[in-house]
Amino acid sequence: MQCTPYANGTTHVIFEPLDFVSRLVALVPKPRVHLTRFHGVFAPNSKYRAKVTPARRGKREKSNSADEADQSMAEKRASMTWAKRLKRVFSIEIETCSECGGDVRIIASIEDPAVIQQILTHLDNTASSAATALLPDCRASPSLPAGLFD
Repeated sequence: MQCTPYANGTTHVIFEPLDFVSRLVALVPKPRVHLTRFHGVFAPNSKYRAKVTPARRGKREKSNSADEADQSMAEKRASMTWAKRLKRVFSIEIETCSECGGDVRIIASIEDPAVIQQILTHLDNTASSAATALLPDCRASPSLPAGLFD
């Protein structure tokens, strides 16, 4: 195998194990750093990005629509709801009924651990009593002839 020599003529380098690992670690990217860089119209700061990307994200001209005028600054900056996050991340459609396809209205979000534990305990008791109601009556094992398994 031919190696291209360095400027000083060196063709091979021998590393101690710790030096070799430290050189490899320097090549690993930092966590949560984007590995893809976009340039031109796809760059994050491009004024044309909203016209060429499917999500229409990017710098846009300010629109004076009635919906945006009615919203307060807090409403404009509000993060997406947990239902929208579930749909986006896990593809779980929680806002549509799986039975009839109609809209589901979220009436409460329970976040108190004590209340959650109480509900889960009640559901566990209900499920176990329903499961035992569905079981058939117990039967005795059939009598076996003597000496069959002795």
